[in-house]
Amino acid sequence: MRRLTFSWQGAAALLFCVAALATLPLLADGAARPLTDGTASLIFIVIAAAALLSFAPQSPAYRATVLFIGAHGAAWLLLAALSGNEGTATRAYFLLLFAAWLLAWRCVTELSKVKPAAAFGASLLELLIPAIFGAWILILWEAITRGAGIPFILLPPPSAIGSRIMVSLPILGDDVRQTIFKAVLIGYIVGCLSGFAVAVLADRIAFLRRGLLPIGNMVSALPIIGIAPVMVMWFGFDWPSKAAVVIIMTFFPMLVNTVAGLSASGGMERDLMRTYASSDWQTLFKLKLPAAMPFIFNALKINSTLALIGAIVAEFFGTPIVGMGFRISTEIGRMNVDMVWAEIAIAALAGSIFYGIIALTERAVTFWHPSIRGG
Repeated sequence: MRRLTFSWQGAAALLFCVAALATLPLLADGAARPLTDGTASLIFIVIAAAALLSFAPQSPAYRATVLFIGAHGAAWLLLAALSGNEGTATRAYFLLLFAAWLLAWRCVTELSKVKPAAAFGASLLELLIPAIFGAWILILWEAITRGAGIPFILLPPPSAIGSRIMVSLPILGDDVRQTIFKAVLIGYIVGCLSGFAVAVLADRIAFLRRGLLPIGNMVSALPIIGIAPVMVMWFGFDWPSKAAVVIIMTFFPMLVNTVAGLSASGGMERDLMRTYASSDWQTLFKLKLPAAMPFIFNALKINSTLALIGAIVAEFFGTPIVGMGFRISTEIGRMNVDMVWAEIAIAALAGSIFYGIIALTERAVTFWHPSIRGG
């Protein structure tokens, strides 16, 4: 006979439900739209039933499904209860919210145990787990800011940020075009390519390697706020000055990582290439570059975030009336914090997509590497 599967998250969720029962109601007496007894009872039932059913001796996929429905169903009911009742949530409300969050935590734990037979199922699972994790960051953010009545100017809820994004798409599109497709993309490409080219030369010329690497370490430590005003003075207020900042920020990480990667091949392999009478270029393309690919992609991933940060910060020091950095500095002065957070959200999304494209390319190029095969 199969035994019950105990989990501390499920037990804690049940304890939170009991504590919430002792501290009812869920909303304060001054709520504009009081919560009905039926809705409150339904929230308790959904959380308790999901927690109890998750103890059943079933497969991880079954438990994950039950927990997913219970956690997100309760979260939907709790968020719906705040409509028109902002700032009236009581202790019982937050106890039920954290109980639902514990169920979602257990859901992710159970999903991690699932071993799909098909490759598509494994890929889908790799996306689902972080998606649930990220969704609950937004759910908790929304419920806490609206339920506790946190002032909008301090921290707007995600729903307000989403609404601002939808009504400001033309402005956000112009900012993305100016900052990402001009300054970031051009600066990233030029900085990474020039860093790679100089690294290949430094690998063959000893004095370049010994002279550039210490300088690279020094330049990497320079603050952006010190470089950006100088670049604006040199290249003007438009995107070329921001691209110049990005070039400086991305050049040396690529240089340092590529030089380290080109020297990563073993002495035995280099001796073998000399035995075959290989030329320097043949050794470079057939031995050194393949061995350096993990290092190069590591620099590309680091630079994908540095480039975005550098361009946005550089726009604080002078830019035309367009750009993500310009919009953030202007709207925060007007106390339009929802627009500021909208720009931050778009920047985070763009950076994540950029990083994801590089990571997928790395998996395709360095499929032979143990870190990729092991994943």
